Amino acid sequence: MVLLQDGVIAFLSAVGLTTVVWFLAGAVLHAGRPTVPGLLLVLPLRGEALAMEADVRELRRVQGRLPGAKILLADCGLTEDARGLAQYLADREKNADLIDPKEVDAYFS
Repeated sequence: MVLLQDGVIAFLSAVGLTTVVWFLAGAVLHAGRPTVPGLLLVLPLRGEALAMEADVRELRRVQGRLPGAKILLADCGLTEDARGLAQYLADREKNADLIDPKEVDAYFS
């Protein structure tokens, strides 16, 4: 019985020590938030784009976890009212633009 208790204690000690080393190595090696330079989050929009506001809100949430990411709202045939809303949303966001799909290549150069 003592051998079993010693074995369990040794196992838990090894797991605990490994966890501590893992967290310390993670803190040292990943000191800053990861950045992905030039990351584009492209949202193609067409027609009335009824879910545009919710989609932009979701992209903004994702963008918060990816520093340096840029939101592109691609006009793939929006109606006049929807284009106005898309322009408003792009102007309201700090790191967002409303573009034509042909302009996407300009962001890669």
